[in-house]
Amino acid sequence: MVSTIAIIPARGGSKRIPRKNVTPFLGKPMISWTIEAALKSGVFENVLVSTDDNEIAEISIESGAQVPFLRENYCDDISPISLATTSALEQAEAFYQTKFDKVVQLMPNCPLRTSEDIKNSLSVFNEKGSLTQISVFKYGWSNPWWALELNENGSPVKLFDNKNVRSQDLPELFCPTGAIWISRRDSLLNNRDFYAE
Repeated sequence: MVSTIAIIPARGGSKRIPRKNVTPFLGKPMISWTIEAALKSGVFENVLVSTDDNEIAEISIESGAQVPFLRENYCDDISPISLATTSALEQAEAFYQTKFDKVVQLMPNCPLRTSEDIKNSLSVFNEKGSLTQISVFKYGWSNPWWALELNENGSPVKLFDNKNVRSQDLPELFCPTGAIWISRRDSLLNNRDFYAE
């Protein structure tokens, strides 16, 4: 049987927006929107919240997620999120005494992601037979091809040499989002990252 787990990494020590995962958004904690979309999608054997925070754990359980343990590693603000998810997968497999075939990472700060988005993403992933897949958006008018940085004198320096290229002639660029990242189990455990070869 092919088994898929949703892992929602939600640490308690967010710095830019303190307590963002439990901040109210349209009448419920931010994380609840992600949990409800995951459950409603009907594609997961387990919807697991990986957290180091008791309040997040309580709210997650009230919203229908499983929080059978608190996160043991990668609870700081410098560890890549992929390592936190990989560690949570290892904890989950030890706890449930099973191996999952696919892992879907859903960031709790994407409340507009729907159950249909999750189902569609997993469907594309399965159809393509990919090792990994990440959600992205296409840059629009604020294209990074025109990015500047300021030098030590405060003067702008272009990051890319494209002064004679019209914007519509530049290649499209995409930015990863935290909405839906999918990986086959072995790829995630081997690479410790959703960016596989």
